Amino acid sequence: MPKFKFYDFICFVRNLYFLTVLILISLALAIFVYPQGANSLLKYFGASISVPEVPFRLGLDLLGGTHLVYEADLSQIGDLQAGEAMQGVRDVVERRVNFFGVSEPVVQVSGNDRLIVELAGISDVNQAIQLIGETPFLEFREESSNARQLSDELQTKINSGKATESDLFLYNEQSFISTGLGGKHLERASVVFDSQTGQPQVSLKLNDEGAQLFAEITERNIGKPLAIFIDGVLTDSPVVQTVITSGEAIITGYNPQGAKELAIRLNSGALPVPIHLISQQTIGASLGKVSLGKSLTAGIYGLWAVALFMIFFYRFPGVVSVFALAVYVLLVLAIYKVIPITLTLAGIAGFILSLGMAVDANVLIFARMREELKAGKTLTQSMEEGFRRAWLSVRDSHVTTLIGALVLYMFTTSMVKGFALTLGIGVLVSLFTATIVTRRILLLFVGQWWEGKRWLF
Repeated sequence: MPKFKFYDFICFVRNLYFLTVLILISLALAIFVYPQGANSLLKYFGASISVPEVPFRLGLDLLGGTHLVYEADLSQIGDLQAGEAMQGVRDVVERRVNFFGVSEPVVQVSGNDRLIVELAGISDVNQAIQLIGETPFLEFREESSNARQLSDELQTKINSGKATESDLFLYNEQSFISTGLGGKHLERASVVFDSQTGQPQVSLKLNDEGAQLFAEITERNIGKPLAIFIDGVLTDSPVVQTVITSGEAIITGYNPQGAKELAIRLNSGALPVPIHLISQQTIGASLGKVSLGKSLTAGIYGLWAVALFMIFFYRFPGVVSVFALAVYVLLVLAIYKVIPITLTLAGIAGFILSLGMAVDANVLIFARMREELKAGKTLTQSMEEGFRRAWLSVRDSHVTTLIGALVLYMFTTSMVKGFALTLGIGVLVSLFTATIVTRRILLLFVGQWWEGKRWLF
C-alpha cells in the first residue's frame, strides 16, 4: 500500500492544524449566532453554556415601526429651488435619526413637498415625532414697512406683558418679514462667551452664500432690528450697528445650558424649510412571524438543494464546499450581529445573492480541477492548477460585484443601501471561504494514498 512521503506528511499536519482551528472558530460562531440551539444540543450531553443573547436587528418590513408623513412649507422659496430644498430636508432628517441610532431609517421625498419617514422598531409615535420635530427651523427676519403702524391696543398689550400667543404671533407677522436667510445657510453653531460680560452666546457661522446675503441684509438695516426666529418663535432681535461681511452672527439671551442645547440642535441640522406632520401611523411587520418562519424554511430547503447538487455533481470536493458554505454562513451572520446590520427583505436578498456567488466560486474551481485531472495530472497538481487558473475568474466576478455594491451604497436610499451592504459583506466573506478555506481543506487529501481514489474527485 502506498505511504505518505515526508513532505506530504508535513503538509497534512499543517493543513490539519488549520482545519482544527477553523472548526473551533466555527463552533464559537455557531454558539454566538444561535445560542439557544447550541444549548439545546449541549443539554443531551448534560452541559450548558451561558452566552449573552444578541438579537438580529430587523428592519421595518420585518419588525414593524412608525410611518410618518411631513409636509414642507415652500411658500418662501421659488419653484426652481423646491427640489433642492426638499433634498436638504431629507438629508437633515436622515442624519438626525441616524444620530439617534434608529434602525435603517427610510427617509424619502414624495411629490413636490412631502417627506415620508419610516422608523423600524419604534412603536411609540410620540418618540418618533420628537426625534424629528426637535430639529429647529432657523430664519432671519427684518423689520417690515408697517412695523410702526401697529394698533395702540396691541402695542399696549406687548409693552405690558399681557399679550397672548395670538397677539405675539400677530405682532411678529406684522413687524418682521423674511429675508431669505435661514437654516440652509448655516455652516456651524458653537457656544462662545462674551469677553466683557462673560455671558454665554451662540455663534453662527454662515456659508459663502449666507455670508453674502447677510452682508446685504445688514447694510440696508443699519440702526434697525434684525430678528432671529427659531421654529417661528422670536428668539432675539439685535439692532444692526454696522455692515457684517464675515458671515458670523451671534444669538444672545441664553444661560450656559440653554446655549449648549441650542448649538447641539442647530449642528444636528437646521432645516432649510419648515415641515409639519400631516399623517402618522404605527404599522406591524409585513411578513409577521409566520411568514418569516416560512421564508426561513424555504431558505433552508434551498441550501439543502444546493448542498445535494454540489455533492452529487462534484463528489468529495462538493462535500468540502458544503462545509465551507456553512463556515461562510456563520461568519456572515456573526458580522451582521456584531456591526450590527439591519436586516430587511432587501438585505436578506443581498445575503442570498452573495451565498450564490460563494457556491459559484467553488464551481469554477472544481470544474478547472476536473479538467486538470482528465489531463493526467496528480491530485496535488490538479488542485494547485485548479485554484490558480480559476482565480482570475473568481477575482473578476467578485470585484465587479463589489463595485456595483459600492455604487449602490453611495448613491441610493436607505433600503437599497441595506441590500448593497449585505451583498458587499457577503462577497468579501465568500472570497475568503472559496479561496482559503476550501483550498486548505482539500489539500488535506492529497498524496500517494489518495491517488488511488481519484474517482472521489
